[in-house]
Amino acid sequence: MPYIGNQSTNSYSSMVKQDLTGASGASVTLSHPVANANEVELYINNVRQEPTTSYTTSGTTLSFVNYTVAASDDIYVIFLGKALQTTVPPDGSVSTAKIADGAVNLTTKVNSVLPITNGGTGATSYNAPAMVLLTTKTGNGVGELDITTGFSSTYDTYYFTFVGQPSTDGANAFLRVFTDQSGSSLDTTGMFGRETYPFDGGSIVQADNGSDTLAQLNRYGIRAHANMGIQGSGYILNRNSTSIMFSVNGHANYIQTGTSNHNMVAFGGVQTTDVNRIITGLRFTFSGGNVNNGTLKLYGIT
Repeated sequence: MPYIGNQSTNSYSSMVKQDLTGASGASVTLSHPVANANEVELYINNVRQEPTTSYTTSGTTLSFVNYTVAASDDIYVIFLGKALQTTVPPDGSVSTAKIADGAVNLTTKVNSVLPITNGGTGATSYNAPAMVLLTTKTGNGVGELDITTGFSSTYDTYYFTFVGQPSTDGANAFLRVFTDQSGSSLDTTGMFGRETYPFDGGSIVQADNGSDTLAQLNRYGIRAHANMGIQGSGYILNRNSTSIMFSVNGHANYIQTGTSNHNMVAFGGVQTTDVNRIITGLRFTFSGGNVNNGTLKLYGIT
């Protein structure tokens, strides 16, 4: 039907009631704090009392003025400023801004597929990949950085990072792997290759290492200078597989000796002799001199 003013609502509200029957004495304790006596109605034996004249309030304490009540009196209060909302909001009417952070427990409240369009995976359950730091090796003025702990059957995929400065200008950087070919020793039958991408506008150079047991991490000699050197990262794949060879892939960035040219190298290698052979360690080293300010880290990926 037509109306004037705001549209009427189909919702209803009821006020919060507290039953105090059984209380006795000159005061009672309210279940909710109030600012003053006008925010609560007091009924004694179904007779409404006058605020401030018959009773006063302070926080959760309601005090009777010049009288006391007995346990046999029927006493209750109604909080005028606290309503119980009985409205059921229409579908789609509650925006995300009205939902408090942490109000929805996705573990117990989402029991079906969370759509990909809504940030889900489209699966009923999902375990996000986790990267776990397993081993860190640091050194300054050392011949090489070796990691021979941390590898296990727990992880089939590993991530590693390296950084270091050569003590000898123009040295080359190398990555080698330890395998179980003879106990735990440096592998002698792997095959590595690399491609160099100069950032000075030069052409892409593809090159072998000259030795299939070393992954050379640079094309040109590395500049030995403070705040320079070489750094990079890579992955070890199929470490525990007995049906496919393991592989090592990564990239490195360095400053070329005698210049300020920045070069990037992509390197990779696979075990070509025995698919049952597994990696047991990593070595980061230079062709001449020592490793300064070096760090080698190994992570396991679930």
